[in-house]
Amino acid sequence: MLQNTGKLAGCTLFITGASRGIGKAIALKAARDGANIVIAAKTAEPHPKLPGTIYSAAKEVEAAGGQALACVVDIRDEQQVGEAVQKAVDRFGGIDILVNNASAISLTGTLETPLKKVDLMLGVNLRGTYLTSKLVLPHLLKSRSPHILNLSPPLNLNPVWFKNHTAYTMAKYGMSMCVLGMAEEFRGQIAVNALWPKTAIQTAAMEMLGGGERG
Repeated sequence: MLQNTGKLAGCTLFITGASRGIGKAIALKAARDGANIVIAAKTAEPHPKLPGTIYSAAKEVEAAGGQALACVVDIRDEQQVGEAVQKAVDRFGGIDILVNNASAISLTGTLETPLKKVDLMLGVNLRGTYLTSKLVLPHLLKSRSPHILNLSPPLNLNPVWFKNHTAYTMAKYGMSMCVLGMAEEFRGQIAVNALWPKTAIQTAAMEMLGGGERG
């Protein structure tokens, strides 16, 4: 387990999809360092199959030593994202780190993927990441140590990554392209990176067998 360094003490992290899974794990790790955590996710009511809500996650964050702000957010909704960002700034005085973790997944082929799921994946993964980044960026530019971290894969045009789930790969690569573009656009001002642990793919596949949205 990584040791806590205290470097995140007093920093504010805005994490999408942080009510469960990797998003919550990042939140708890940062909380142990004394960070403020904004839990921006859709899950306000318990899910019949997936444990955890924004409120239960907030309690865990506070128990771990951090301060928590739970916000009901569908990252496809500009107003909801904007309101959550403003609440975060009002509560904690700013935002230092954005973690774009919320994601929708359907590991299905073209003929088996309904357009509703295509729209969901593009709306959450690509558009939602871009939208959230756009609304948080003005506050990151005021931070002393601003970062954006997207939970997305390295860009690799090998067809093997597309052939079994073209729509999902396009949507996730959209997040990766946000990293590529914004890292260069804000070079010297904001650090923009991606994280794609192998376990993230396995966990998502197990949790959302058959397709759905995380967080």
